[in-house]
Amino acid sequence: MPTLQLRLTAGDDAASALINLVGSLEGIESVEEIADLMPHMDDPDSSSAGLPDDIGPGTHLIEVVAGNATGIRRALEVAEASAHDHGAALEVVDNDDD
Repeated sequence: MPTLQLRLTAGDDAASALINLVGSLEGIESVEEIADLMPHMDDPDSSSAGLPDDIGPGTHLIEVVAGNATGIRRALEVAEASAHDHGAALEVVDNDDD
């Protein structure tokens, strides 16, 4: 099944909104936040740890599985619109059109 992985840089509310919106689309089998294995350079011993400039909204790795490639394209369109509406950054991490 075609799979799309997205990295959303935003707060939890924006991530939940995106997941719910994409999950409501016809042809989408599942949408879920998965563990992000990418290191984010969060060193607690750093001299800048905890400074306001070091605290961001967080990242969410979201996986979308659809019945066909059309569902994936529609999911990406809706995800981009949702991210824009919430002032969030969205990155396509992996797009597997099997």
